[in-house]
Amino acid sequence: MARLHDIVFDSARPAATARFWAAALDGYAVAPYDEAELARLRSEGITSTEDDPTVLVETVDGGPRLWFQLVPEAKRVKNRVHLDLRAADPEAEVRRLTALGATVRARHPDSDNIVLTDPEGNEFCLSPADR
Repeated sequence: MARLHDIVFDSARPAATARFWAAALDGYAVAPYDEAELARLRSEGITSTEDDPTVLVETVDGGPRLWFQLVPEAKRVKNRVHLDLRAADPEAEVRRLTALGATVRARHPDSDNIVLTDPEGNEFCLSPADR
Protein backbone atom coordinates (compact mmCIF):
# COMPACT_ATOMS: atom_id res chain seq x y z
CA MET A 1 0.00 0.00 0.00
CA ALA A 2 1.38 3.41 -0.98
CA ARG A 3 1.95 6.15 1.62
CA LEU A 4 2.03 9.89 1.04
CA HIS A 5 5.63 11.11 1.21
CA ASP A 6 5.89 14.45 -0.62
CA ILE A 7 3.57 17.11 -1.95
CA VAL A 8 5.22 18.85 -4.90
CA PHE A 9 4.50 22.39 -6.05
CA ASP A 10 5.54 23.67 -9.47
CA SER A 11 6.94 27.12 -8.91
CA ALA A 12 8.45 30.15 -10.59
CA ARG A 13 10.28 31.06 -7.36
CA PRO A 14 10.85 27.88 -5.31
CA ALA A 15 12.85 29.45 -2.46
CA ALA A 16 10.38 32.28 -1.81
CA THR A 17 7.36 29.98 -2.07
CA ALA A 18 8.99 27.43 0.23
CA ARG A 19 9.62 30.15 2.83
CA PHE A 20 5.95 31.18 2.65
CA TRP A 21 4.73 27.63 3.32
CA ALA A 22 7.34 26.98 6.03
CA ALA A 23 6.09 30.10 7.83
CA ALA A 24 2.43 29.33 7.14
CA LEU A 25 2.42 25.80 8.57
CA ASP A 26 3.03 24.87 12.19
CA GLY A 27 5.98 22.52 12.61
CA TYR A 28 7.45 23.02 9.13
CA ALA A 29 10.78 24.59 8.14
CA VAL A 30 12.91 24.92 5.02
CA ALA A 31 15.40 22.06 5.13
CA PRO A 32 18.86 23.28 6.09
CA TYR A 33 21.59 23.25 3.46
CA ASP A 34 24.60 21.14 4.37
CA GLU A 35 27.97 21.50 2.68
CA ALA A 36 27.30 18.57 0.32
CA GLU A 37 24.08 20.20 -0.93
CA LEU A 38 25.78 23.58 -1.34
CA ALA A 39 28.59 21.88 -3.29
CA ARG A 40 26.01 20.16 -5.51
CA LEU A 41 24.33 23.50 -6.23
CA ARG A 42 27.70 25.15 -7.00
CA SER A 43 28.52 22.30 -9.40
CA GLU A 44 25.31 23.23 -11.27
CA GLY A 45 26.35 26.89 -11.41
CA ILE A 46 23.99 27.97 -8.61
CA THR A 47 25.72 30.29 -6.18
CA SER A 48 22.78 31.33 -4.01
CA THR A 49 20.19 29.16 -2.25
CA GLU A 50 17.67 31.77 -3.42
CA ASP A 51 18.20 30.35 -6.92
CA ASP A 52 17.87 26.69 -5.85
CA PRO A 53 15.52 25.02 -8.37
CA THR A 54 14.26 22.47 -5.81
CA VAL A 55 13.62 23.54 -2.23
CA LEU A 56 12.45 21.14 0.48
CA VAL A 57 10.20 22.04 3.40
CA GLU A 58 10.20 19.42 6.16
CA THR A 59 8.22 18.73 9.30
CA VAL A 60 9.56 17.62 12.65
CA ASP A 61 6.83 15.00 13.14
CA GLY A 62 7.46 12.99 9.98
CA GLY A 63 4.44 14.30 8.11
CA PRO A 64 4.44 14.84 4.36
CA ARG A 65 7.26 16.99 3.04
CA LEU A 66 6.67 19.86 0.63
CA TRP A 67 8.90 20.21 -2.42
CA PHE A 68 9.00 23.35 -4.52
CA GLN A 69 10.43 22.83 -7.98
CA LEU A 70 11.27 25.37 -10.64
CA VAL A 71 9.18 25.16 -13.81
CA PRO A 72 9.39 27.51 -16.81
CA GLU A 73 5.66 27.98 -17.37
CA ALA A 74 3.36 30.20 -15.32
CA LYS A 75 0.32 28.92 -13.45
CA ARG A 76 -2.66 29.18 -15.79
CA VAL A 77 -5.75 27.65 -14.19
CA LYS A 78 -7.24 26.65 -10.85
CA ASN A 79 -5.35 23.95 -8.93
CA ARG A 80 -6.66 20.42 -9.39
CA VAL A 81 -5.43 19.61 -5.85
CA HIS A 82 -5.15 22.00 -2.93
CA LEU A 83 -4.24 21.96 0.75
CA ASP A 84 -6.91 22.38 3.44
CA LEU A 85 -5.71 24.11 6.60
CA ARG A 86 -7.46 24.44 9.95
CA ALA A 87 -7.02 27.07 12.65
CA ALA A 88 -8.58 27.69 16.05
CA ASP A 89 -9.11 31.35 15.09
CA PRO A 90 -9.54 31.51 11.29
CA GLU A 91 -9.80 35.31 11.14
CA ALA A 92 -6.55 35.75 13.07
CA GLU A 93 -4.95 33.15 10.81
CA VAL A 94 -6.16 34.99 7.69
CA ARG A 95 -4.49 38.14 9.00
CA ARG A 96 -1.25 36.23 9.68
CA LEU A 97 -1.27 34.46 6.29
CA THR A 98 -2.01 37.64 4.33
CA ALA A 99 0.86 39.35 6.18
CA LEU A 100 3.08 36.52 4.85
CA GLY A 101 1.87 37.15 1.28
CA ALA A 102 -1.36 35.14 0.90
CA THR A 103 -4.46 36.65 -0.73
CA VAL A 104 -8.09 35.99 0.21
CA ARG A 105 -10.00 34.86 -2.90
CA ALA A 106 -13.39 33.83 -1.52
CA ARG A 107 -15.34 33.31 1.67
CA HIS A 108 -17.99 30.60 1.90
CA PRO A 109 -20.12 31.40 4.98
CA ASP A 110 -22.27 28.28 4.51
CA SER A 111 -19.22 26.06 5.11
CA ASP A 112 -16.97 28.46 7.06
CA ASN A 113 -14.28 27.91 4.39
CA ILE A 114 -12.02 30.73 3.29
CA VAL A 115 -10.21 30.28 -0.02
CA LEU A 116 -6.77 31.88 -0.21
CA THR A 117 -3.83 31.79 -2.58
CA ASP A 118 -0.14 31.68 -1.76
CA PRO A 119 2.18 34.29 -3.32
CA GLU A 120 2.36 32.23 -6.56
CA GLY A 121 -1.41 31.88 -6.88
CA ASN A 122 -1.80 28.31 -5.57
CA GLU A 123 -5.22 27.96 -3.95
CA PHE A 124 -5.70 26.59 -0.44
CA CYS A 125 -8.58 26.58 2.03
CA LEU A 126 -8.78 27.56 5.67
CA SER A 127 -11.54 26.43 8.02
CA PRO A 128 -12.18 26.42 11.77
CA ALA A 129 -10.28 23.74 13.72
CA ASP A 130 -13.50 22.40 15.24
CA ARG A 131 -14.87 21.27 11.86
